[in-house]
Parts: sequence; C-alpha cells; structure tokens
Amino acid sequence: MSAADFLNLFIAAVLLAGVYAAMSVGMTIIYGVMKIVNLAHAGFLMLGAYFVFEAYDRFKIDPLLGVLLAFPVFFLVGMGVHWLLVRRIATSDQPTLTSLLLLFGVWLVLQNLGYLIWGNSDRAILTPRTLSSIEIGPISFPTIRLAVFVVAVASLVGLEFILHKTWFGRSVRALMQNKEAGQIVGVNVNRTAQIAFGVGIAFAGAAGGLLAMLYSFNPDFGATFQLRAFVIIVLGGLESFGGVAVGSLILALAETFVILILPASYQPAIAFSLLVVALIVLPEGIAGLWAKRRRWA
Repeated sequence: MSAADFLNLFIAAVLLAGVYAAMSVGMTIIYGVMKIVNLAHAGFLMLGAYFVFEAYDRFKIDPLLGVLLAFPVFFLVGMGVHWLLVRRIATSDQPTLTSLLLLFGVWLVLQNLGYLIWGNSDRAILTPRTLSSIEIGPISFPTIRLAVFVVAVASLVGLEFILHKTWFGRSVRALMQNKEAGQIVGVNVNRTAQIAFGVGIAFAGAAGGLLAMLYSFNPDFGATFQLRAFVIIVLGGLESFGGVAVGSLILALAETFVILILPASYQPAIAFSLLVVALIVLPEGIAGLWAKRRRWA
C-alpha cells in the first residue's frame, strides 16, 4: 500500500470518527446524568435518518439543513419521552432492569412503527455531493463525508460550549461528578435530567440524519450503530466526553484499516471485539487511565 493510499484511509477514518462521536455523545450525556443506558438510542437514530430523508424527498430541504432542524425537533421529542415515561422509573443512581426494559421496549415500538410507515425496503439520500470529491494532489476528500464531518464537529463544539458556559452545562457536569453535592448547591435534578435526556435524543436524531447521508437505511438501521455507540462510550469511560472522541477515533481507525486484511462484512465483529477487550482490559475506559495517571503524578 502506498503512502497516498494509507493517508486516504487515515483521512476516511478521521472523518468517520467525527460522526461516530456525535452519534455516541447523546448516550454519554444520558448515562452521566441519569445512570441509564439508553437502549432506545437505535430507534431515534433510525427516526433521525427518516426525518432527514422525508424533509429532502418531500420538501426539498437540503439534508445538512435537515440535520440542523432535527436538533430542536428531537430535543422536544426527547423531553416528551422523559416526561411521559422515563421520569417515572429513573429514581435510582444505578441502571435498573426496569429502565433497561422500558427503553428496549421504546426501541421496539419505534422500529415497528418504522416498518409500518416506511416498509422494509432500503432508502438512501442521494444529492449532488454524494459522489463528488475534492482532490488535493493524491489525497481525496469525499465531499459528503467532509460536509458530514464538519456538521458533526460543529455540533460537538456547540455542546462543549454549552457544557462549560451555561448554567445547564454546569448542572450536568455537577450531577455527573457527584449527584448529592449537585443537589446541595441547588441543582434541580429532575429538570436537568429532562433537558439532558432531550439533548441526548437530539444528538441521536441528528446523528441518524448524518449517517443516512453516508449509508442506506431501513427501520432496523440503528441497531448496528447503537452497538458502535456503546463500544465507544465503554472505551471512553461511560461519562467522559473526551473519552468519546478518543473511543470514536479508535473504532473508526480499526474499522477502516481492517479492510486491508478482512472483508468489510467483518466490521461488526471489530466492534464486538473492541467491546470485549475494553470490558476486560479497560473496565473504567480511557478516562480511567487518565485519572490513574493524574493520581500517580
């Protein structure tokens, strides 16, 4: 493999990592604040894909603009789901069987709703950007992947700003670090949890729209990407936003370069393998390693 081919693969992995990070950060927010593993994440990824598809197919709204519209729409949907269902069972500091079954049930309902509305045929979002690319010497940047990467990174930068510059962001970080201490200083736990759940679902819906511009999709679309998101947050340390970025890059690099030795169909196995390795070797994730290094220093 030439240096140019290697660099093209590396660039493809980095561009994919940006989307993976945006896809996974919603699960991190929800788990960090509520200690709930959002098994409905796959359903909202799927709905986000169809939301952007319908906006483009019916109303000729550019898919990138559709992704931006998905943020407020799915934020409101997420807050509604929390108010209607999640707040009634999210009373423990640890994930419970009740919350897991509830959100798994929500996923199944959304998936079957997708089959009812759109059927089981694959869909795709095709625009003039889909097959175009930007060439810089021997390096090729697929236009659609570059555009999706920019939107994903911009959304993550916006989230980072909110988490560090707003009262909501400080409340979220306080609850992630110490729930009881957050309550003592006046954090409204229920309200913060509802907004955090809405933000998590907003990122799931928007990420589904971004992924729909890169892959074909059907109502079962979100399942494989939910596995990837879970691998990423476990690698990152469940509650670490920086860990999400590193975990996304690790998974994207592994999936991209594995095609040099294995068929592309083995990519899901790479995610499973990384999950097993992370649970055995890095049970606290990359964030746990950082914390240990600071203690040793």
